[in-house]
Amino acid sequence: MLDIIKAIIYGIVEGITEWLPISSTGHLILVESLLPFEGTSENFFEMFDVVIQLGAILAVVVLFWKQIWPFALTKAEREAEGRTGFSSYFKKDIWILWGKILVACVPAAVIGGLFDDVFDRLFYNPPCVAVALIVFGVAFLLVENWNKGRDPRITTLGEITFHTALLIGIFQVLAAVFPGTSRSGATIVGALLIGVSRTVAAEFTFFLAIPVMFGASLLKVVKFGLDFSGSELAVLLVGTVVAFVVSLFALRFLMSYVKRHDFKVFGWYRIALGMIVLLYFCIKN
Repeated sequence: MLDIIKAIIYGIVEGITEWLPISSTGHLILVESLLPFEGTSENFFEMFDVVIQLGAILAVVVLFWKQIWPFALTKAEREAEGRTGFSSYFKKDIWILWGKILVACVPAAVIGGLFDDVFDRLFYNPPCVAVALIVFGVAFLLVENWNKGRDPRITTLGEITFHTALLIGIFQVLAAVFPGTSRSGATIVGALLIGVSRTVAAEFTFFLAIPVMFGASLLKVVKFGLDFSGSELAVLLVGTVVAFVVSLFALRFLMSYVKRHDFKVFGWYRIALGMIVLLYFCIKN
């Protein structure tokens, strides 16, 4: 029962921090140090940390269903496309969007797939996570100051080209290499630098998370194996469901927030959290 309560806390933390550009990994490492699971196997947390992201992914699918579902199943939808025959069942603009999303996934998929274990061994530790939190916190402040007064070149998802998508995907590699960078933080910073508006940068980041996080979760499950105990499965399910519910609110909040504010507050928060993590583990050790 105690591990179930901890799973609820983890799910709340994951649901909030996965979408806000403040690093879910950094938060979960800190929470895991304070509230470690007790009735699970040695490597369970490493897998749990990634797999509960599936709940967060589902929240994106639910909230943005009309924007990401590429099939026109109703007559009204097919008529809106202005086409007839078999091709009218496919929403061309959404298929193109998915093509761009997949292009953006390639850099992180290649680098992460080849060197995932190496990166975990070298960088998956509190000091490295804290440094990544601080460095990208500073990056948010610098990018927002640089962007001040500039009009974004790209203000709709349709204006994102395959080249732009690939550039955003290259920035995402930073999150694959350095835990604590924040996948959403890296892609949003990259998108802002190349002239994408905050709203579009956030939306594209959400959609990009679907294949990336699903792939990462699948990879971790394969490495961990399917030999879950009953208590481990219960903990994983509870954490995933809670992450889904909390993500629904976090996503709505962020989309509302970025329409009126910049990302500086997240930069300052990351810097403060990074310093807290460093201080905590220095005192602990």
